[in-house]
Amino acid sequence: MIRVAVAGAAGRMGQAVCAAVGAAEDLALCGQADPALGTGVEEVLDGAEVLVDFTAPDVAAANVGAALDAGVHVVLGTTGYDPAALEAKARDARGRANLFVAPNFAIGAVLMMRFAAEAARHLPAGEIVELHHDQKRDAPSGTAARTAELMAQASGRPAPPIHSVRLPGLVAHQEVILGGEGQTLTIRHDSLARESFMPGVLLAVRRVGELERSPTVGLEALLFDT
Repeated sequence: MIRVAVAGAAGRMGQAVCAAVGAAEDLALCGQADPALGTGVEEVLDGAEVLVDFTAPDVAAANVGAALDAGVHVVLGTTGYDPAALEAKARDARGRANLFVAPNFAIGAVLMMRFAAEAARHLPAGEIVELHHDQKRDAPSGTAARTAELMAQASGRPAPPIHSVRLPGLVAHQEVILGGEGQTLTIRHDSLARESFMPGVLLAVRRVGELERSPTVGLEALLFDT
């Protein structure tokens, strides 16, 4: 039984994570941290083996640091932070606790990013359109930034442009449009409910303790051999 604490537990993603952990037979929800609940991260780390963080960019780094210092593995879904700060925290904690980071936990979104990178090898140009709910704080999204990075690595060209849309009624959506002579290719993924992220979150919770590299970035590291 893996004991899991959740930071940002009162938020929409945090509530979904708590429900998913509570329903899993091999996991136990042992703590919920959120200002709305009157609990801080330090209060829920005692006895936890993994901290799942879906908070905000301005507090995520501190939460990660507190957990790693306490020897608690971290699964981080928050985006928009300074990655260099987390790299240093993870490096200092190596051998005691691991950090896993993913811009998107939906398995379909990870496949979309992989397909986009492969397509970028063969088509000369592309652009990314990402669409999210109007409460999302960062733009472009972490998923779009990661997709652009993967496409650039695959193609050897500069990262493609990203266009961000924020509207009520949306959850999380992204399309990659690639063009070549006389043709276009569109690769699109839609998360219609936050439950779409839960299989990926639970996979990360179960695997974070056995990671050989920390931080490990991207759910693809857990899904694919290469």
